[in-house]
Amino acid sequence: MAIIETEATLHEAHRDNHTHRDVNGGWLRPAVFGAMDGLVSNLALMTGVAGGAVGQQAIVLSGLAGLAAGAFSMAAGEYTSVASQRELVEAELDVERRELRKHPKDEEAELAALYESRGVEPGLAREVARQLSRDPEQALEIHAREELGVDPGDLPSPTVAAVSSFGSFALGALLPVLPYLLGASSLWPAVLVALLGLFLCGAVVARVTARSWWYSGLRQLALGGAAAGVTYALGSLFGTAVG
Repeated sequence: MAIIETEATLHEAHRDNHTHRDVNGGWLRPAVFGAMDGLVSNLALMTGVAGGAVGQQAIVLSGLAGLAAGAFSMAAGEYTSVASQRELVEAELDVERRELRKHPKDEEAELAALYESRGVEPGLAREVARQLSRDPEQALEIHAREELGVDPGDLPSPTVAAVSSFGSFALGALLPVLPYLLGASSLWPAVLVALLGLFLCGAVVARVTARSWWYSGLRQLALGGAAAGVTYALGSLFGTAVG
């Protein structure tokens, strides 16, 4: 009895703790990408403008314009991209749905052959395929997962992707502008705040990946700093040439 109770306890502990994070959701990728892109692109834009030896007002205006333009562009791009991907998947699901309706036995045999190829005994594979094919919607879900690699009930939302991308880009792009809005009169406070934001964003991303927080943070810091340095140099070069 003690052994049975122990096994039951272990089973319950495994069931309660063995959970996975959502790796197919429609918000994480655009949110992370949007924040990083907002920080890097607006920091690079502002340092490029500052390199041209323009006034503070022009730098702030370029930062605000970059924030607005980038946020709307990111949201529109994410919505179109995710919507197109979803429509493609839905079209393929319609094809599979028609095949299940017109040729149910062929689709059942296809599913059985798939299980056989994975090591299931032929008789058992046919029986499993037969039982799973009783419900058309369940059969569609299984075929979609096995053949298309998607879950019909968990497709990404274009609206969620667009809103996540818009908000995160705007937040990231605001950081380089914020010191100016709070009274800073030089570029360096904006650069320092943006670089700190890049490091923190990289560190936060590491919490949902296998990378260490300092590696991810330093990687983003290096990439963003390189982009800002290159654009500042180009701004100085072109500013001198135009002047």
